[in-house]
Amino acid sequence: MTNTQRADTTAMQETLPAILMRIVAELHDIAYLIERIEPQLLDLSGVNVLESPDAMKVMQGIDLAVQKTRGIAEFIDTITGDMPDGWMVDVATALSLVKLTEMQRALGGSGRHGHSQPLAKAAGDFDFF
Repeated sequence: MTNTQRADTTAMQETLPAILMRIVAELHDIAYLIERIEPQLLDLSGVNVLESPDAMKVMQGIDLAVQKTRGIAEFIDTITGDMPDGWMVDVATALSLVKLTEMQRALGGSGRHGHSQPLAKAAGDFDFF
């Protein structure tokens, strides 16, 4: 192993609490995105969709997914508060497994705050990539 390789590995080390707090932010973002599905489904299908037992199960599943995602985020947030700041981890391997560039950047510590999804865009707006 050369000094260059070691420097690259060291550059990918971060404190575990900082990484976990970025994961918490991503989980809250995911919960928000899931939560936005429900009103869209109602708009597309109409209020009568709630009369169908299968449709009601889907709507309840959406609510449960939001609750679970937020619950996991709060759990991680709570245990992170008791963690020493000196715990360091190498995130290089884990980040290489994340396929979404925006999430990889957020978890890698690029300083993004708030939701990654634009809140001002109207439904149907999209960006070409």
